[in-house]
Amino acid sequence: MCETTKRNPLLPDRRQQGDFFLCDIFDAAPKGDMASMEHPVFSISTKPDLKPRRYENGNSFIEITPSVKGLATIHDRDVLIFCISQIMSALNDGQAVSQTVRFAASDLLTATNRPNGGESYDRLKQALERLGGTQISTNITTGGEEVLDIFTIIDKARIVRQTRDGRMQEIEITLSDWVFNAINAKEVLTLSRDYFRLRRPLERRLYEIARKHCGVQREWKISLEKLRTKCGSASSLKEFRRLLSGIIEKDRQFAHMPDYSIDLDGEFVCFKNRGSVPQPVVETFDSPLPSFAHEDARSAAPGWDPRHLEQEWRIWCGGEEIEPKHPLRHFIKFCTSWYEKRGAPR
Repeated sequence: MCETTKRNPLLPDRRQQGDFFLCDIFDAAPKGDMASMEHPVFSISTKPDLKPRRYENGNSFIEITPSVKGLATIHDRDVLIFCISQIMSALNDGQAVSQTVRFAASDLLTATNRPNGGESYDRLKQALERLGGTQISTNITTGGEEVLDIFTIIDKARIVRQTRDGRMQEIEITLSDWVFNAINAKEVLTLSRDYFRLRRPLERRLYEIARKHCGVQREWKISLEKLRTKCGSASSLKEFRRLLSGIIEKDRQFAHMPDYSIDLDGEFVCFKNRGSVPQPVVETFDSPLPSFAHEDARSAAPGWDPRHLEQEWRIWCGGEEIEPKHPLRHFIKFCTSWYEKRGAPR
């Protein structure tokens, strides 16, 4: 067996960490938005990605425009995850938080499983430049009026101190309103600690997609073509199949993909839960609905399973601590908003 085959696909675990959180930056936006993990906001290319992207869903769209430095990469996302985790930790402790996060550069490098050498500091500076330069535009239609939102992933980054040799010590990052609103709404997902040990950008993107869409389900299927689009891969379908097959083969040897295994069955890809994802503890609204509620839900949100919609509505009401005076009316309004936001199921 060759040396490449023997090598563990995961990077060394440099330090045990607490929980990390992945934020869906569009989920907490005004209605009409599209989930950020539905489309590849972060590039998986290992070279500077200078190509603008546009994704459409009905009358809604998202455009992602790189700066001259290129699109923010999936490894640049580590900075965002670190900031979100700091804020989430403070919120869970009942502390006041703001959009500006200040931290030691070495803490971020250690927490995201990176070495503390000079090259890592240079890469961190480049990541901040790409995060601040990648522009996202999305249209929101409400009441027949279209509104265009334009923002960057982070509003500002500032190196507060430097050592004599120019190495950064402390950093201040101001998150965009959209990111901060998502955090306040707790639209976050807990990440496996091994996320930062994944070597390949495509492996990270596959994990994100599985975490978002498979979640705590036993399994989740998607077509190979649609998965390629969600990953933001510029490869041909044939090449993407080859790359995915290589990851699947490595995972069969080492079980290195966190939380989910992956199988390729013809033109479909199946993600299977390994049972390591913690089950969320949620409060739900338990007031009964009339027998005809599901028929009304089908009319309000064509194509969606009314049982799924009812479950989502009850969880949402519980999370927001809402007890509607008119449950049926509130439920149907929820279904209408759900459909306006997501369109028909794919």
